[in-house]
Amino acid sequence: MKIAYCIPALNYPCGMERVLTLKANYFAAVFGYEIHIFLTDGEGRKPYYDLHPSITVHQLNINYSHLNKLPLYKKIPQYMAKQKLFKKKLNEHLCRIKPDITISLLRRDINFINKLTDGSIKLGEIHFNKSNYRDFSNSRLPSFIRAIVRKFWRIQLTRQLRQLERFIVLSHEDAREWTELTNVEVIYNPLPFFPERIADGSHKQVIAAGRYVPQKGFDRLILAWQFVARKHPDWILRIYGDGMRAELQQLIDSFGVTGSCILEPAVSNIVEKYCESSVFVLSSRFEGFGMVIIEAMACGVPPVSFTCPCGPRDIINDGKDGLLVENGNIEELAEKICYLIENEETRKEMGRQARVDVQRFKIEYIAEQWKELFEGLVATAKK
Repeated sequence: MKIAYCIPALNYPCGMERVLTLKANYFAAVFGYEIHIFLTDGEGRKPYYDLHPSITVHQLNINYSHLNKLPLYKKIPQYMAKQKLFKKKLNEHLCRIKPDITISLLRRDINFINKLTDGSIKLGEIHFNKSNYRDFSNSRLPSFIRAIVRKFWRIQLTRQLRQLERFIVLSHEDAREWTELTNVEVIYNPLPFFPERIADGSHKQVIAAGRYVPQKGFDRLILAWQFVARKHPDWILRIYGDGMRAELQQLIDSFGVTGSCILEPAVSNIVEKYCESSVFVLSSRFEGFGMVIIEAMACGVPPVSFTCPCGPRDIINDGKDGLLVENGNIEELAEKICYLIENEETRKEMGRQARVDVQRFKIEYIAEQWKELFEGLVATAKK
């Protein structure tokens, strides 16, 4: 089985790159698949996550990143030229390699992947939820222009997705949003680890983790924490990540929780940090899946999570292995955190149950779903 993936780069410590590496390594090492990964950017930079030695990385050197600082009137024609070059190079490589399946991670290649002539089965997988994929709200264009661009782009995207053999999304919640498609299938992200050491639920520490960006909603968590800290001044909240540190620290200081709410840098030993904690909180405004939830659960830490789109509802069995909170309800978030702080036996039992329930996300189970999909599609194509 030959599988080809298309992704812009692999040198960033982001979720999509991490999950692709995890899956590709397993497919190569356990299933013996021949894996090819095609990149457009990041020339000369090694992958952030280690790849299995049998995996072949093809750097096409399209360099879309060179367009970032150009004015719009220069960016558009150069972008079109790069797209034409990308299509040509990718098609040439695929025709030479002859993969059984080519997978788009829904970046720039989705615009032409169905027109390639290599003969492989074309799949798409998305690492965002539908509502927040390609959000144009941060664009400097006028709002009415953004609305037109978004509508046109959505029509174009839907046309391409319909032509794929399968379109893979990360949650059943998100699958229900793609009402215009009939080829949608759900395969969850896999757990990156399932450690032997787990939290014992006795430490007076709450943990959160993620990039310091508005999406992750740490401003909402800090707002909730001021209520928690008043009732439980002996508990600590540690938020691991990098990004908009100054803005969050200013918020912490303004709410008077400087001593109990600590911004920590991103760490490579996050398992240890989970195991030092007794409650995990996800305060995101939206997610593609919510990997940090299953990471915490694998370490025996019960999660408290907003019901943001999409992922938490698919992962957490409310009241059994974690707690769900109405999205954006700060008061309820504080109450649910306090509930687990005040009920130690419930907290510990939820942590134990979380570790049991999260095993369905182990890589061996998720990889088998991919294997069944791949081999079923190839067998059908050969008939």
